[in-house]
Amino acid sequence: MTSSNDVRAVAPALEQYTKDRLLGDVWKRPDLSPRDRSIVTVAALIARNQTAEMRYHLSLALDNGVKPGEISEIITHLAFYSGWGNAMAAVGAAKDVFASRHIKADQLPSASEKLLPLDEATEAKRAARVEQDFGAVAPGVVKYTGEVLFRDLWLRPGLAPRDRSLVTVSALVASGQVAQIPYHLNRAMDNGLTQAQASEALTQLAFYAGWPNVFSALPVAKSVFEQRRGQAPAK
Repeated sequence: MTSSNDVRAVAPALEQYTKDRLLGDVWKRPDLSPRDRSIVTVAALIARNQTAEMRYHLSLALDNGVKPGEISEIITHLAFYSGWGNAMAAVGAAKDVFASRHIKADQLPSASEKLLPLDEATEAKRAARVEQDFGAVAPGVVKYTGEVLFRDLWLRPGLAPRDRSLVTVSALVASGQVAQIPYHLNRAMDNGLTQAQASEALTQLAFYAGWPNVFSALPVAKSVFEQRRGQAPAK
């Protein structure tokens, strides 16, 4: 990571904002834990293929309680949601961090893990909707979406469903993929992410993915929050 002295030599105001606002304020806001902030930040950096700060933030994630196996699963997950090239770039950064921490392959999830139980009814509805909408357009995409993503990747136990959703939503916001956010933000909240946590993830992403990407996502998040409040059972 570029040192504070390096930043100060080029952009003194940026160094001040980094120290006072980002590290001294945003990272300490209470509605999202440091662990979750690290997950959001790492996901954003991978999604945007921004490797300059990746080693620093992977190390910080480990310090903040993200397990090596969870980092491994985040990278694997984002191969599908941000592309193989971005994941491979992250592998290079993580390899150096793991080596410096003496993290070995036997501490990481294996390629073949016993999968979490599948919600057959929910998956059947999702699969039927996608088949109806896109089966005649791109049958290969529909096939691998079901077989690889939702019946395999999402069921790997090395990353909790709630955290997998947080990674996905963060990557979608960071890469400006607004159309996919409603489904995945709803899924994240079904998986246990609270509205306050989702809100703070967006605040974190404003700094790491930029204000335009977050403001493009805000109307979508607002709609999801309002619809879910409308669906809440009467007390």
